[in-house]
Amino acid sequence: MQHVNWTALIIFVALFGCITWLGFAAAHWRKGDLNQLHEWGLGGRRFGTVITWFLIGGDLYTAYTFIAVPALAFGAGAVAFFAVPYTIVAYPILFIFFPRLWYVCHRHSYITAADFVRGRFGNRWLALAMAVTGIIATLPYIALQLVGLQVVIGGMGVSGTGYSGDLPLVIAFIVLAAFTYSSGLRAPASIAIVKDILIYITAFAVIVVVPIELGGFGKIFAAVPASKLLLASPGANTTGAYGAYATLALGSALALFLYPHSITGILSASSGRAVRRNAALLPAYSFMLGLLALIGFFAIAAGVSALPEYAVGFKQFGNNFAVPALLLHVFPSWFVGIAFAAIGIGALVPAAIMSIAAANLYTRNIHREFINTHPTDRQEAQMAKWVSLIVKFGALAFIVFVPSKFAIYLQLLGGIWIIQTLPAVMLGVYTRWFNDWALLIGWAAGIVTGTAMFIAANLAPTFPLAVGGYTFPGYAAFYAVIVNLVLTVVLTLLFKPLGAGSADETVATEYEAPPRTA
Repeated sequence: MQHVNWTALIIFVALFGCITWLGFAAAHWRKGDLNQLHEWGLGGRRFGTVITWFLIGGDLYTAYTFIAVPALAFGAGAVAFFAVPYTIVAYPILFIFFPRLWYVCHRHSYITAADFVRGRFGNRWLALAMAVTGIIATLPYIALQLVGLQVVIGGMGVSGTGYSGDLPLVIAFIVLAAFTYSSGLRAPASIAIVKDILIYITAFAVIVVVPIELGGFGKIFAAVPASKLLLASPGANTTGAYGAYATLALGSALALFLYPHSITGILSASSGRAVRRNAALLPAYSFMLGLLALIGFFAIAAGVSALPEYAVGFKQFGNNFAVPALLLHVFPSWFVGIAFAAIGIGALVPAAIMSIAAANLYTRNIHREFINTHPTDRQEAQMAKWVSLIVKFGALAFIVFVPSKFAIYLQLLGGIWIIQTLPAVMLGVYTRWFNDWALLIGWAAGIVTGTAMFIAANLAPTFPLAVGGYTFPGYAAFYAVIVNLVLTVVLTLLFKPLGAGSADETVATEYEAPPRTA
């Protein structure tokens, strides 16, 4: 039987209770009519630069990030650091494309990216494809937040078999479901501030204290196997790990802000200028991400896998045990409680935003488009609230009844799928040249190609592309979106002479900031 760390558990529960209260109280923050979807699902589009910074940061840097990036460094080594350049590349993409999306969505009251595609290209089936892709890509992402929560709950010694072992997880997600239903996006926006402060305190404490405890960075890197410190050099006629590293970074950067939860955070901003400012400010999180990756090496140097007291509590989590075990090994129980609360709260914030984003997509682009075409504002908001509950408990059921590795596989596949929305969403904010049916066929081709590569690579995200005797291992999503784009361009050239395509309800001037008045 694993020993319960009561000090850590009490602090964890106390902080969890505080953010629960904050989640419900958020309904009265910047108060609006929560029976309107843009108030419930986008916070009334009233979040300024600072709140948007916390919201998007809390949205993108999740509990699973805090667990999985160090775990990848712990298990696979240097390849984990692809996360740092990928986020650095992502923010110029945010700066270039997404303020334009904000401006046009604000002027036309679009709630989702699929709303924009529907208005821009006038094709309900293309919009449906964008919505379904977003929902499917989001669901396993919500489930993975539970993995981070499971790890820290297990780390405090709260464990068991059968349904009793899952009870703490169920309670946490009932609380999450309740305050999300009550407060909408205001809840994760307010909680994100607390979450990010706790995450930064934890990250900096680990970076300062652990090297002192282990004798300095020299001893830490000396303890890491040479094979994990650097990427393996490519062999003859192949780019080897270099190509995989580069395409993972670039492909992930292109996909990051196409996820529905990312776009929800962006569209909740009070202005396009707030989005641009955040593109400049958010790289602070990339610095933190580099620190998190280093923690995986700290765990190797500390020998946490060889500490017998952790064998029972963490064996089921594989390499995901690295961060909690290191924290338990180095820090006093009171600080472990704070750090575990940071990770636990870090699961609730993105899970709330993701469920809201999925609910917005279903409500606006499936239910309203195909089932109830003229809902009242109250009916529309109520539908989104119910769908957000269904989504969260669906993710909970997935984790409880299905091994977590399948959620990981589906999340990897979701990354391959979501990038296929790039031509219609990201390029669509700059050009209407693409034919809508060409975009739809290109999207389908990208989905099929990426999925086939994923399966052929034994459910791995990188695929060894063989061309003329050379092998180019690379991110399947990156290769698939190239297929998507090439086919879309070719088909657009073929379809253009047949007609002008569907109508565009937007105009060019709506994509830019209005001139400042004196």
